[in-house]
Amino acid sequence: MLKRLLREPLAHFIILALAIFSVYGLLNRGGAQAPDRIIVTAPKIEQLTAIFGKTWQRPPTAEEFKGLVDDYVKEEIYVREALALGLDKDDAVIRRRLSLKMGFMNDSIVDAQTPTSGELDAYLKAHPTVFEIEPMLAFQQVFLNPDQHGDKTGQDAASILKTLATNPATDPTMLGDVSLLPVELPLTGKSSIGQTFGTDFAEALDKATLGQWTGPVTSSFGLHLIKLSERRPGRLPALTEVRDDVVREWANDKRKEFEERRLEELLKRYAVVIEYPAKTSAIR
Repeated sequence: MLKRLLREPLAHFIILALAIFSVYGLLNRGGAQAPDRIIVTAPKIEQLTAIFGKTWQRPPTAEEFKGLVDDYVKEEIYVREALALGLDKDDAVIRRRLSLKMGFMNDSIVDAQTPTSGELDAYLKAHPTVFEIEPMLAFQQVFLNPDQHGDKTGQDAASILKTLATNPATDPTMLGDVSLLPVELPLTGKSSIGQTFGTDFAEALDKATLGQWTGPVTSSFGLHLIKLSERRPGRLPALTEVRDDVVREWANDKRKEFEERRLEELLKRYAVVIEYPAKTSAIR
């Protein structure tokens, strides 16, 4: 029974762990060394009870409060002992968490800054493409499906265009081919039109003469005769229209700037040596 137990991998792990703790205890047992102090501060107690209250929607009982403090002390002891044993070394999860916490510290410093309206207005004008309100277009269209018209698609489109030009009262819904595409589209962003009909179609529509049938214009669906019924040019909005968006982007840029500056300062404390494996020499 004992021999079989000693062959178990779990038993090997337990024995190794006990040996590590025993050696660590012997190395740190010398002299009348004062024990490390663990101070459970009043703010920490308030934090523990607040978390309990949010979780259970009530304050902790006396017994539960003692359990919260005991658990915190236990956690603090285990963390200190684990760090002393070097258990944090080469742990990808711990490294990632510590890196994230450093990032959160940087974010909190930037979040504490409140930009003035002048700073935000300057940022808005310095980044017009980020906040620009795109052109809005409204139009009608007559669709011709190449699968139904074949080689005569262009000729049929020219004939319908002539009908629309000479008889303005003609109902365009009675012309062209049936499809799931809208015959008439209200004011819509140019980029959205481009996503549906293609960027070339959106560009041709934006350049079309207002209130006049023109075409044919090609899309991924086929040929279209189009009439631009309304156009609202793109413009840079006032700060009052997009203030929240500007504050968000301003803060994001500030975080990046602060992080780059902070990292540059920290790099001065270190000598970075990169030892490339032989197989990766080609990427240097």
